[in-house]
Amino acid sequence: MASLGSLATVPLKAKREGDKNAKSIVFVGLLWFAVLFAVLCLAVLLIDTFLDGRTRLDGNLFTRYTSEVIPETAGARAAILGSALVIVLTAAMAIPLGVAAGIYLEEFADSRRWYNRIIEVNLTNLAAVPAIVYGMLTAGVALSIGLPRRIVLCGAIALALLILPVIILTTREAIRAVPQEIRQGSLALGATPLQTVWRQTLPSAVPGIATGSILALSRALGEAAPLLLLGGLVFVNYDPNGLFSGYTVLPIQIFNWAQQSQLAFQQVASAAIMLMLVLLLIMNTLAIIIRNRYQKRW
Repeated sequence: MASLGSLATVPLKAKREGDKNAKSIVFVGLLWFAVLFAVLCLAVLLIDTFLDGRTRLDGNLFTRYTSEVIPETAGARAAILGSALVIVLTAAMAIPLGVAAGIYLEEFADSRRWYNRIIEVNLTNLAAVPAIVYGMLTAGVALSIGLPRRIVLCGAIALALLILPVIILTTREAIRAVPQEIRQGSLALGATPLQTVWRQTLPSAVPGIATGSILALSRALGEAAPLLLLGGLVFVNYDPNGLFSGYTVLPIQIFNWAQQSQLAFQQVASAAIMLMLVLLLIMNTLAIIIRNRYQKRW
């Protein structure tokens, strides 16, 4: 009985002390300090960037091309249009293929097959591969088939390869969240597996798929490494007009301006950074709105 009584007091003692012991307090304090320090650094960077570029947040930034002679009136029109064209083409290539692959792997593929297991392991690994590797892969394929690297199509292919594993994984997670009872009920009523996926499972998973796809595209919007490896242009004074046109994007244009020594280039680079941050914020906000408004709680 004494031993039972001593054992019974152990969880009570742990519960009574809880987070009040010195080690727990120090650990929680260090965690809060790390969070506050990171937020403070981010706030300082944002404020400094805004103060440097606030004078260039004007119409010239959107309507004028870059200039090597008059940086005071240089703009990011070509970079803005190039980013829009590349991201639209990236979405057109990556989203349908990624969603289809995710549906197949989650609903139809036999996980016991060795080749399906290899695909799943490689998908997880590819999601963590550095972005520049996809630029190298695209450059190698382009050179092997005689395709110019400095075109919109190659840039979109590199970014599509970059976000494809992410879209596949998020699609699988969204489909996996749909209860099995919905599938079983549809099949019990006579629907085929394909009809069940198309009419029941996929519509229920659309909010999660849309959220993951938008977040993946926001990552692609901020990537510069694979496009620089593909020879993305840093000085463009024309609008991209097709898949085989030369182009530049906002990250590359900012990279070029930030290397210049003139103060005016630093200011327009800061303004372009604020513009890209606003675009990323809009895309992430849209993803959150879609998730909160349309996501079903089973």
